[in-house]
Amino acid sequence: MSDKPFDPNPTHRNFYGRRHGKTLRRSQKGYLADDLGALRPQGITLSDNPDRNPVDPAAFFDGQPPVWLEIGFGGGEHMVHMAATYPGIGIVGCEPFINGVAMLVGKIKAAGVSNVSVHPGDARDLMDVLPEGSIAKAFLNYPDPWPKTRHHRRRFVTPEHLIPLHRVMAPGAEFRVATDIPSYVRQTLSEVPKAGFELVSLRAGAWPDWPSTRYEQKALREGRTPTYISFRRV
Repeated sequence: MSDKPFDPNPTHRNFYGRRHGKTLRRSQKGYLADDLGALRPQGITLSDNPDRNPVDPAAFFDGQPPVWLEIGFGGGEHMVHMAATYPGIGIVGCEPFINGVAMLVGKIKAAGVSNVSVHPGDARDLMDVLPEGSIAKAFLNYPDPWPKTRHHRRRFVTPEHLIPLHRVMAPGAEFRVATDIPSYVRQTLSEVPKAGFELVSLRAGAWPDWPSTRYEQKALREGRTPTYISFRRV
C-alpha cells in the first residue's frame, strides 16, 4: 500500500490495465460505431464537461429510476442480467477495456434491455461528477487481481477509489465485491470498512440473483474458491 495521501481532486491519474485486446470482429466494431453513442452517459469526459459539473445519473435513463453502478463489467453478463431482472432500475457500467465494451453492447442488443448506460472508461471519471448519495447499489465483480504485492496499490479497494465511491453512494446502499483471490479478500475486508462501509455478509456461495460469469467459471475450473462480500454504506 502507498503512504501517499489521497487527493480527492487529482490533476493526473495513473491508469493500470489494458484498454485494448485482440482485434475486434466486424460485428463488434459495428456495435461500437453504431450503438455505443446512444448508451454513453453525457457529461463524464472533460471534453463535454470541462468544469466537472455534477451530473444526475437518473437523467441517463427514462424517468427517475434508482441508479446502480457496476465497476469493471468485463464481458457484461452480470450487468445485462441485472438490467433484465430489475427493469425498474437504471444501471451504469464502467469499463476501460474496449473489447469488453463491444461484448456488452452486443449483449444489450440481444437481450433488448433499455435500462443501461455505458461509460467506456475509468470509473473514477464518473464518480468525479456524480452527486453525493446518488448511487443505490454498486458492484465490483472479479476485479483485476494484481497478484504481486507491490501492485496491490493498483487494486480498486484502495482509498483512491473507495473514498469517492462512499461519497456517491446513498446511506445504507449495498456494495458487493466478488473475487477468487484470497489476498484481494483480505485487502477488501481491511480497506473497505476504513472508507465508511460496514460488513454485512461474507460468503462462499453467490447472492441469489447472481448469474454465473466467465470469470467465476474460470476460477472454479482452476480450483480457486470464489468469495462474495456485501457491505453497507454508513
